[in-house]
Amino acid sequence: MIGVIVRRLLLAIPLMLIISLIVFVLGTLAPGSVAESMLGSSATPEAVAELNRQLGVDRPVLVQYAAWLQGAVTGDLGMSISGGRPVVEILASRMAVTLSLAVGALLVALLLGISIGVLAAVRGGLIGRAVEVLSVLVRGLPNFWLAMIAVLFFGVTLMWVPVSGYVSFGESPIEWAHALVLPVAVLGLSEAALIAIVTRAEMLSAMRSDYVRSVRANGYPWKRIVFKHIGKNAGGPVMTMTSLVFVGLLGGTILIEQIFAMPGLGAQMVASTQTHDLPVIQGLAVFYTAMVVVVFLLTDVVHGILNPKVVAK
Repeated sequence: MIGVIVRRLLLAIPLMLIISLIVFVLGTLAPGSVAESMLGSSATPEAVAELNRQLGVDRPVLVQYAAWLQGAVTGDLGMSISGGRPVVEILASRMAVTLSLAVGALLVALLLGISIGVLAAVRGGLIGRAVEVLSVLVRGLPNFWLAMIAVLFFGVTLMWVPVSGYVSFGESPIEWAHALVLPVAVLGLSEAALIAIVTRAEMLSAMRSDYVRSVRANGYPWKRIVFKHIGKNAGGPVMTMTSLVFVGLLGGTILIEQIFAMPGLGAQMVASTQTHDLPVIQGLAVFYTAMVVVVFLLTDVVHGILNPKVVAK
């Protein structure tokens, strides 16, 4: 197990270097500049060039990247050009919002998806086919459309929940949960449909295996077979899909934060892109890459627990 973790961490180093370099280069190639965003459209070319020189963004791309990388190795991701604050401080102030959305949506997706998938596989027949059709339909609905419908119906018409804003957990746990109800439900519903489809397929595949037939023939209780044997065999693929779902949820929060006016990392990404604030964009890229590495590392650990043969390979 330790060897697997070490290998994954060693592979993460070149991955983060490559992604950070790509993001840095693409950021410098984007139209416009931070000086133009700060001075406005009426600024003269001379004023723009002078401000770019003062900000240090007129240097060669590799020189800028080397300077950024030197600080990043020590945990210093630089200063926001447009905001004048440390990038680490900006990320820390908004991280809780994004992680609350992503983790909450993942829990909703797992609870609904696995429950519905297991029910559809065990019951089968009309219930199984109905679940499969409904899951495909729900999966095909765009998140932004679901979000707007949810806002209009539950927020504006019924006024059950707030439609915008965010309250930190430390300030008020109840209002924190209240503010997350709609965005978490919208994010989690579509992914729950995907997990339900995968869970049902893997459960059916395990149920048709010779091993399960032998266990049933020996008279073992059906519930024990489902939860101990079938569920364990289906757990690996479902866990892999869960890791992919969480990575997708991190990206999905960008749009949801815009719709519900939540001050998360996604909203910061949009704002920093508009102002060409490359240090913040670079810091966000590092954060998202690190989250992907951590998620897949945890997936490997869980796979090793469910199936020790995986670790041996």
